[in-house]
Amino acid sequence: MKTLRFRHLLSALAIAALVLPGAEPADAQSKGTIKIATQSPLSGGQSALGEGIKLGAQLGMEKFKGNLEKKGYKVELVPFDDQAKPDVGVANAKNIISDKDIMVVIGHLNSGVAIPSSEVYKEVGLAMISPANTNEKVTDRGYPNVNRVCGRDDVQGPVGGEFAATVMKAKSVYIVHDKTTYGQGVAEAFKSDVEKKGVKVLGFEGTEEKSNFDPIITPIKAKNPDLVYFGGIYDQGAPFFKQAREKGLKAKFLGPDGFDSSDLVKIAGKTVVGMYYTTAAAPTSSPAAKQFVDEFKKKFGKNPEPYAAESYVATGIAIKALESVVAGGKAPTREAVASAIRKVKYAGMTGTIEFDDKGDPKKASYYVMQVSSDNPEKWSENKEAKRLAIAAPAAKK
Repeated sequence: MKTLRFRHLLSALAIAALVLPGAEPADAQSKGTIKIATQSPLSGGQSALGEGIKLGAQLGMEKFKGNLEKKGYKVELVPFDDQAKPDVGVANAKNIISDKDIMVVIGHLNSGVAIPSSEVYKEVGLAMISPANTNEKVTDRGYPNVNRVCGRDDVQGPVGGEFAATVMKAKSVYIVHDKTTYGQGVAEAFKSDVEKKGVKVLGFEGTEEKSNFDPIITPIKAKNPDLVYFGGIYDQGAPFFKQAREKGLKAKFLGPDGFDSSDLVKIAGKTVVGMYYTTAAAPTSSPAAKQFVDEFKKKFGKNPEPYAAESYVATGIAIKALESVVAGGKAPTREAVASAIRKVKYAGMTGTIEFDDKGDPKKASYYVMQVSSDNPEKWSENKEAKRLAIAAPAAKK
């Protein structure tokens, strides 16, 4: 009899617990899952930078997701490998938009992948925040869901041009590019600027060659330029510069942010020590980035690659927008999240970011860096030769 009474007492207590204020059942607390996707090359020759984008987003998600979890949401990161290939990026984008829980995409690395992939995101109003895409077409289309936290090639190219003419004192230059949207675009912007400054352009050509650059190097060497500029990515540019130096080319070297990776010196070694590159990625040697670098190394056991910090910041912006959307108790929609992202004002280690009506940061930082060591572990110690904060160009009419 006592046992039966005890069972009734337990049942009564359980029922009472269910109706006490704030004591809702666990399943009533859960409001679903919010996913943040990344798209970047996780395999192939550009995977060092692509992996950095993924890991930066992962660290940012884990750091900032707390308030969303308190609201009852499970927050997940879903990484996609776009292999630096437009067709793969587009195929991934179609899978991404079919998953209704994905509210934001952090990506891409390559503008030639980002532009066609973002056409897919636009179909459903899915927000994209790019940590690394610098080609002007990314935002000049005026899509309300497409944003970036970095600068643009139509500014980066002239930053390089100004440095080449005034600091490097180049009187002649030979320009090579990789025929991609990014590489050719930044090379054309550089060419236009140096020509205005009186630097003689001895050649401008594109190549898809990856290993044997003899057919290009021989005529360059014959023309004996003061400077060689390569518009492209380190996985192609590093062997080009290495072979050029080994074959006796005396010219100075300059490239854009596609060379901003420790893999540049892994491939080219001492032959690129002393070369300059422009970048829109904030140097991780700055005091503002120290905590990020320490946390990144503790979690992943390695130094962050360039644009990992921008990916971390992009994720912070995404989560801040998501918090504002769910604050009123409503479930997030893609349209609401995209709209909220444009209104975010975010102060972080790469500076204060506020988007203009195209999705560009109202003011972006550009850097000229010099490779100081052939040790990949010392990439963050590269010398900062110049820093500029430049407003985004107005929308083209």
